[in-house]
Order: sequence, then C-alpha cells, then structure tokens
Amino acid sequence: MQAYRFALDPTPRQVGALLRHAGAARVAFNWGLAVVKANVGQREAVRSDGVAEDELTPALSWSMYSLRKAWNQAKGEVAPWWATCSKEAYATGLDRLATSLKNWSDSTSGKRKGPRVGFPRFKSKRKSTWSVRFTTGTIRLDGRTHVVLPVLGRIKTHESTHKLARRVEAGTARIMSATVRREAGRWFVSFTVEVERDERTPARPDAVIGVDLGVKTLAVFSDGRPAAQNPKHYDTARQKLRFLSRTVSRRQGPDRRTGRRPSNRWRRADAQRNKVHHQVTALRRDQIHKLTTSLAREYGTIVVEDLNVAGMVKNRRLARAVADAGFGEIRRQLAYKTVWNGGHLEVADRWFPSSKTCSSCGTVKTKLPLRVRTHVCETCGLVLDRDENAALNLAALVKRHVAGSGPETRNGRGADRKTPPRGAGGRETSTLHGTSSR
Repeated sequence: MQAYRFALDPTPRQVGALLRHAGAARVAFNWGLAVVKANVGQREAVRSDGVAEDELTPALSWSMYSLRKAWNQAKGEVAPWWATCSKEAYATGLDRLATSLKNWSDSTSGKRKGPRVGFPRFKSKRKSTWSVRFTTGTIRLDGRTHVVLPVLGRIKTHESTHKLARRVEAGTARIMSATVRREAGRWFVSFTVEVERDERTPARPDAVIGVDLGVKTLAVFSDGRPAAQNPKHYDTARQKLRFLSRTVSRRQGPDRRTGRRPSNRWRRADAQRNKVHHQVTALRRDQIHKLTTSLAREYGTIVVEDLNVAGMVKNRRLARAVADAGFGEIRRQLAYKTVWNGGHLEVADRWFPSSKTCSSCGTVKTKLPLRVRTHVCETCGLVLDRDENAALNLAALVKRHVAGSGPETRNGRGADRKTPPRGAGGRETSTLHGTSSR
C-alpha cells in the first residue's frame, strides 16, 4: 500500500462542497460521541442506585457498524440536510469515533502500548482539521490534471498526476480510497493505492553504512560520504514568525469565555502565520525525503540508532532543535524505503555506546560529555570526530555475512553479540507511506 498526495485547485463552489463534507464528518463524530457519553452516564447513574447489572440500560456498541446503524435511524432529525453530502462523509466521522474509542479502551486495559490515550473529545469547528475520506463510489483520475470524487465531481489538481496515472493505466496500481484534507488554506487529496512493485536491488547491495544523527550536523556517515548538514528550517523562519505572531496578537481574536468571534483581519494574519509553519514543514519533509531516498537506493544495509526522541524533546534546551531535525521521520522513512528498494534497516540498541567506543581498538570510555566533539582514544591514540566515530561503530555492529563479505564484525570484537541490532520491526515496516515525488 502506498499513498500519492496531490494539491488541489478547487473552484469556490467546490470549496463550499468540500467544507460541507468535512463539516458533516465533524457533525457525525460529535453526535456519536454525545450518544456514547449519554449511554455511559445513564448506566453509571443507574448503577450507583444499586440496580443489578442485568437490569441496566443496554450498553451501546462502539463498533463502526453499530454507530452507523444508529446514525441512519436518527439522521433525519439530527441532520435534515444529510442528503446534500455523500454518505462517506458521515462514515468518516463515525469511523474516527470508533477508532478513538477503541484506542482509549485498549490503552486503559493495557492492550495498547505507548502513552496513555485519553477519552475522545468533541471536535471544534475552529480547531479541528477539515478532512473527509472516500472509500466507495467514483474515485478515479481524469486525465493528468483532474480527479473525480463522489458527489464532489471533477476537481482540478495543482500538479500533474502522471506518476499515479501511468501505474493505473498499466494495471499495476489500484486506488482503494481518497482522503481530502485542508492544510494552511489549501486542499490536498491523498490516494491510498495498492501497488504492484517490481523487485529492486540497491546500487551497492553488499555495502553497509552507519548513520549517526545529530543536531549540529543532521547525519554523519561511516563510509566517508559527505555529511548531511542541518539547515534548521524552523530557526531560519523564527524571526518572520515572531513578526507575524506579534501582528496576530494585535488583532481581535476569538474569545471562548465571552463568545467573541475573530475579526477578518485576525483571520488573515493567522492564515499568513500558518502558511509559514506549513512552508517550514514542507521544506523539512522534502530534505528528509531526498536524504532517505538516496541512502535506500544505494546501500544494502543501513544501521541507525534507536534514539529516545520522546525523551529528548522533554529537555527544554534541546526540544526545539530535536523537533526541527526530524529524527523520528528519518527512521520511519528509512524503514519502508529500504523494503521498497530491496535493502535492510538495522536498528542498534538504545544503550549501545556508539560515541564512547573507539572504532579502531574497541576501548569504551567511561564518560564522554556532549561538549567534547572529538573522540581521543588513550589506548591506540585514535583522534576522530565524535559523530564519525559513532557512525563507524554503528556500521561495525552488522556482521559481514549480512552484507555478504564475511562472518565477523568490522572491528573483529564481535560487538554484535554483545549488543545485537534488530530489524525496524513494529508497524514501521508494514505501514508503507509515500508521496508523489519520492
């Protein structure tokens, strides 16, 4: 499964239809959540009065099927205008509610790993993301410059869709669903596509490369490849964002306590600020895509560290720089791009001392503060940049027979037996993401 994303250029009338569909999804979500909370609250109130469990009000099922059945019975009273939108709009909101409730239930019972998920909350018209998903009906490409969606009809795209159109015409791709989403004042459509991929082989299938990620230098490589510099897109835009944020603060914005609505000048200033944030995100995503694509197409085995990004962003001194670098996104993209290109991604253990270990003799330092940027080995006298030394140690973790060049590790110490690398694993290798340009 792969996603193709294209920007849209809808007409004013089509923009109104898109907003109406996205609003219908939000209405269905809020209606379903209100029904669920009312059912739960009523059962708790009756249970507190000492009523037996079998005499309580029947519990409402939280499945998508049950919620949609209840919606079809009540939509005539809840939304008399329901016929103006596709049924997929209401299914979108109810499906999101069912998923949110399941995530909360699994998190509460311990079935779901990671941070605890809170109970769903009502979606605000102002803060929620405007989006709708289509899974049935007419979903296709019309030429190279238009897409066709249920009820919405034929919509012009801002960019050519030839990359997806060629696959569809050749019979190697089948569109499964389409999601329309509004970001920074623009509309985008994302197609989830079932793709038949040819087996690929990296340009250097036997080559192993260690990638050490950092803030000052985004990525340092073990094979002498020029380091990838960190452009720090957010830091570059901070001055402009500061000016725009000051402008927004001087306008009459919304106030939930008094019910005051924002002025048109506030809306325009806020849109300009959001546009800058969107540009920063796009620039960062483009740079990471170019980096990960070049690595996955050339090297057979790529070794990275299992960084605790969630813990790093809790440090107020590093949070902004770490978030701007996008460590988690780099690993996510490498996970699926190595699979696409016939390579392999190895993830070193989080506690492996890649920076403290000498890449020449294997001596491990007791301490190596972050302010020390050069690794000096007291045993063999090696003097090497800290990040380059870490990249060499990451590459040495992989056994030579993985890359097809021998049974031992690079430094000959069998370090991979002490701290074995592991595959990317989890959902990273099974959830394939892509863009139209990568």
